[in-house]
Formats: sequence, C-alpha cells, structure tokens
Amino acid sequence: MQSHFESLVVSDYKPFFDALMRAASDEVYLIDAETLQMECVSESVLQNTGLNLSKLKQHTLLNVLGVSQQTFKTYLNDYLDHEHYVLLRQELTPSIPHVNYDQMRAVLITLHERQFVLIIRNNTSVVSADDCNQCKETFEKALSESESRADAIVTNAPGLVFQLQFDSNGNIHFVYLSEACKALLGVAADELKKNSRLFYEMMNARDRATLRKRLELSALNLSQLDWEGRVWINDWQDNKWINLRAVPRVLTDGAIQWVGIMINITQSKNEKHEIEESRRELAELTAHLNQVKELERMKIAREIHDDLGGNLTAIKMGLTSIIKKLGTGQEVAVDQAKHLESIVDNTFEAVHKISSDLRPNILDLGIYAALEWQAEEFEKQMGVGCHFHCDQTDISVTTDQAIALFRICQESMSNIAKYAKALEVSIHLYIELNDIVMTITDDGVGIKAGDTFKANSFGLRGMQERVAALYGKFSIQQLEPHGTMITVRLPIE
Repeated sequence: MQSHFESLVVSDYKPFFDALMRAASDEVYLIDAETLQMECVSESVLQNTGLNLSKLKQHTLLNVLGVSQQTFKTYLNDYLDHEHYVLLRQELTPSIPHVNYDQMRAVLITLHERQFVLIIRNNTSVVSADDCNQCKETFEKALSESESRADAIVTNAPGLVFQLQFDSNGNIHFVYLSEACKALLGVAADELKKNSRLFYEMMNARDRATLRKRLELSALNLSQLDWEGRVWINDWQDNKWINLRAVPRVLTDGAIQWVGIMINITQSKNEKHEIEESRRELAELTAHLNQVKELERMKIAREIHDDLGGNLTAIKMGLTSIIKKLGTGQEVAVDQAKHLESIVDNTFEAVHKISSDLRPNILDLGIYAALEWQAEEFEKQMGVGCHFHCDQTDISVTTDQAIALFRICQESMSNIAKYAKALEVSIHLYIELNDIVMTITDDGVGIKAGDTFKANSFGLRGMQERVAALYGKFSIQQLEPHGTMITVRLPIE
C-alpha cells in the first residue's frame, strides 16, 4: 500500500527520524524498499560525506554504500520475512569518501504493508543484538505513529482520497481508495479496485473523453490533473457532480501514478445553475417589460393623437366657425354649440381613461375598494361569478403594496379570462399574523406544473418579481379536483 499523501513520506516521519539519527553515533540509513530511495540518514552520514540529504539522494546506492540496486533487490527477496539484522556486504568501495566503517548490517521493516530497509554502518566487529532490536523498535514506533496520523487525515478528508495508475493498455487502475468511496460513488473501495472500469462506466461519453484527455496531458507534462464531471450512481438513480484533483509522479518502473482527492460538488453546481437560470429569466423578463412598456407608450401616444388630438382639432374648427359667424353678425346655431360641448365631454372621458390606465383612481379609496371594484368589473365584462371577501374594510397598506396587490389581481383576472374556463372566482384579502394575504381562486381547468416554467410565462414572472421586490412570498398551485389558487403574502410595515 502506498502512502496516503506523498508529502508524508519524508516530512511526517522526519521529527522521529531526526531524534533517532542524532542519537546514533554510527551511520544510519533508511531506504524505501519500493523505490530504493534514501528517505533519511543520520547526522554522522552528513558529517562524514560532507553532503546534505538532497545532494546525497542524487547519488546511487553504489556510490554511497558500495551496494548496487540489484544487490538490494536480492536482499529483499532473500530476507523478506527475516526479523533480524543480517550482514550486507559491499561490492565496491563507495566513491563518496567516508570514515572507515567496516560493518554494514540491514533489517527489513514492514508496517501496514509498507517496507523500509534500515542500514547501520559501524566500526565495531560485533553489533549488540539489543541495540539493533531497540533501533528497529524505535523506527517501527515512529512509522506507526506517522501512519496513524496519515490515516486520521484521510478519514477526515472532505472527499475520496485515491491513487491511480495507467496500465499497459492505457486504462486506469486504482491502487488505493479511501473508505469514502462508497459514500461518494456508491461502490465499495475493494470492488472499484478490482474493476476500475466501473469509474468510466459511471460517466457519459463526453465526460469520459474529457477525463482521458486530461489524464494523458497530465502524464505527458507531469502537471496537476484537474477535472470535473458527472457520474451516474445506479443504486441511487441519481447524477453527481464530482471534482477530481491529483498530482502525478513517475515510479521506478516508469509507470505514472496519481495521488489525489475526489469531492462532491453537486450542491455548488446546482446553485450555480440556479443563479445562471435566474439571471437568464431576469434578463428575459426585463426585455419583456421593456417591450410592454414601449407598447404601452405607443398605445397611449395613439390614444392621445387619435382621441385627444382629433377632439381638440374638431373643437378648434368649430370655434373658428363660430368666431367667423360672430364677426360677420351671423347667428350661431345652438346645435353647433351643443356638438362642441359633446366633443369636450368625450375629451374628458378620454383623459379619464388614459389616466385610469396609468394608475387607477380607485386606489385612492383604498385596497379594499380597489379589489372590490376589480371583482365587479370582471363579473360584468366576463359574465363569470366573481366574489370579493374581506373581514375588515380598513386594511392599511403602503402605496407600493396597494399597487402590487391590484396589478397582481388584474393580471390574474386576465389569465383566468384567457385560459381558465372558470365558472366561479373568489378573491380573499385578510391579515394573518404579520402578513397581508391575498388569495385568488378559480374553479377552472387548473394550471399545469410545467406552465409556470414556460419561457414566455412573463405574467407569472412579473407577479413573482413584484412580490419579491416587497420582500413577500408568491405561490401558485393546482387545486383538486380542478382549479388554481394564487397566494400573495406581504409583510405588514
């Protein structure tokens, strides 16, 4: 089993090794049994060679100890299960100068399937068994404590810690998976290690191809792997977004191995999608409102030009005719004067209508009177029973709240007239706790759930935006067996 985090190989063990190495008078080496790299050496080695550990690692074991890698491999095979120190003979004199040490003994240390070779070079003909065993026990204790600390880090990591490699066919193979595998991917760690192809099978073709490409680039450049995509968890019948980050390194046999972590980013992805969707809907609504505003301006301009302009032109022409007659001493017909009077009356009505469209004067009488008038007008125009209910006539609302309630009611009545095919409509206004509540209910065909998400449902979006701007709540629901109810809640100010 590889170490959980590569940075722990030296740095996490170093405080323990340093304490031991400073206490040792002989040269002491710790060799990684897999990579055959020096992990740590005693102070005496650094003093005798005149090199620091970083420069010492640049030399081969043959230069440092006079022993080749092949000899080390033979030692590992011959003494794999040996628990005691054995003599390790030099093949050549080391090229790096040392104090003349004539003994070199080695022991294989195994801890949780991770192996080290501990080597002691000394200038005594006999090495005390007690000293060797004590040295071995000290190292095993240091490794055990470091391994425990690494396990604690992995256990509390916010995701799945893993190691993976490319096999000879270019397929991925998981070397290590933490226990978080089941919680994240819905597959036990042992099962996924046996069949690493399951990881690819969880993805769609696009995400799978992207991961392969990222792995190839990471292996080529030995750069950090950073990928995110969706995986399908069959047992849960659900998609998850995961982010995968890993750092590659080249093993002694030339294989590329990545060490990294996978985390669940589904929530953040969904939140980002919701924000983007809200922005898109807001942009569409804004464009729609601007379009409606321009249409309203055109309508008002046309009414002013056609009605008011036409009436004023007729009045001017009539007055001009009367002035001419008066100037020449002719009599002015009473019918002509009455005609001008009717034109003036029509002009007043046109002004009243335009003003009412911009802001209904009925709102000046309060929200109770405005909604009651709205119900009566709907019943007159549509021939559909519409009832307004309110338990108090003096409900106090702000100007903005009154306009919002009236316009939402107006829009709802328009939608009911167009789509609902209702026979009865009810409008309720009441106080509940600290909220002003308005409900509009009809017994029509009912709204479908998908209708509220249609791209062109600007009326509903407009209602929602009006309520949200006043820190209220808006809901629309289908009733059983049929019908629709709209509910608006606004906080009492």
